[in-house]
Amino acid sequence: MAASIPDRPIVNGCAANNAPLAPFADVLQARHRLLQAIRAFFCARDYLEVETPVRIPRPALEDHIDAEPSGDCYLRTSPELHMKRLLASGYPRIFQLGPCFRKGERGARHHPEYSMLEWYRAGADYQDILEETVELVRHAAQAVIGTALLPGTTGPIDVAGEWPLLSVRAAFVRYAGWDPVTECDPQRFDLDLMDRVEPALPTDRPTVLIDYPAYLGALARRKPDAPELAERWELYLDGLEIANAYSELIDSVEQRARFQVCAEGRAARGQAVYGVDEAFLSALEHMPSAGGIALGVDRLLMVLTGRRDLDEVLPFRNDN
Repeated sequence: MAASIPDRPIVNGCAANNAPLAPFADVLQARHRLLQAIRAFFCARDYLEVETPVRIPRPALEDHIDAEPSGDCYLRTSPELHMKRLLASGYPRIFQLGPCFRKGERGARHHPEYSMLEWYRAGADYQDILEETVELVRHAAQAVIGTALLPGTTGPIDVAGEWPLLSVRAAFVRYAGWDPVTECDPQRFDLDLMDRVEPALPTDRPTVLIDYPAYLGALARRKPDAPELAERWELYLDGLEIANAYSELIDSVEQRARFQVCAEGRAARGQAVYGVDEAFLSALEHMPSAGGIALGVDRLLMVLTGRRDLDEVLPFRNDN
């Protein structure tokens, strides 16, 4: 008896038994080129590619990021804590490409499952990571679309030119009318960032929002000469946040205190409170100074290919 032919998968939200795959092939090819370019970039710079657990018992405590339960564990929202343990174990340059998950996130710019690139470098800070990010994005643009001019919503985005730095304080004073450094209001910050600041950012070039209020740098080091600020920046391309970078906090006592404040806030809001990762805190005592970053691969692919919705760059919907 001949074996039955299995149904073809649901592709980009549509049953594909009778539909050709060709319309999505260009995006799959672009993703392939992007992943190849990322790996080539880091291998050429003596980085080690690593894999860390996807299913973990204790996610990092952050104010507005909820982890998806998986039995008696959780699906990771980031590989950060395990990668920092590798740094503390003596691996000075590491990167990872892989899936991450966030509970309850679904929209044109958010998915409950997404692809993340993270890299960490001993002896570096957030400025060093910014230099690498500029080089990586330019390298990826050439590899994926063959030009440094990305197809933006209002016109080309030139990633070969200048990357302006805009302090968070200046951006909020200019576009939202208040100073988030002197006024500690995380909820207002999030709302105004989304409704007032992000829509006002330039779309014809990359923009870097830099030096966040210290209360918004959950795992970031404070600036030595301005402790009210955290050494953190975020990259925007075409008004879309692509990456989030820190000079990493390596003080285990301060990190534990920050986790405690976060846990109390989550409990007050009725959110799940995860246990503290004691292995991570112990590793911080041996971790060298370092810079690190998380970059959304799917979002970068959106910008590189001129798409406007994550569904346009993901071959399988997360609910199928």
